[in-house]
Amino acid sequence: MSQEKILNEYTFLVSETDEKGIIRFANDAFCEMAEYSFEELIGQPHNIVRHKDMPKIAFKSLWDTVQKGKTWTGYVKNATKSGGYYWVFATVYPFESCDGTKGYMSCRRKASKEEIDEHEALYKKWLEEER
Repeated sequence: MSQEKILNEYTFLVSETDEKGIIRFANDAFCEMAEYSFEELIGQPHNIVRHKDMPKIAFKSLWDTVQKGKTWTGYVKNATKSGGYYWVFATVYPFESCDGTKGYMSCRRKASKEEIDEHEALYKKWLEEER
């Protein structure tokens, strides 16, 4: 069984991608939770931390929302480099830099045990429906 990592109350994970989901920035907390170095993450697709228990429909919702220029929020189970996992409440929003470069910023905080339990059951149901 894979090992769960729990964020503390004050941990705030931040990453930035380009329009195609390629990581351009990751803060130290994100690197630490995901168990990758900054150098290992930069230039990689953000789905490098996608956990197999995440249903496709959850990410379809995310992409459909942010590509319309709107902010998405939701619960995500991410994978660690060593095969573990951690849950977060994520806020993803589109932005445009001063130079016109577009991308997405993702800010994540600890999800409560109740939130995790609720979404774990929901995602399990969605995964069964996808099969």
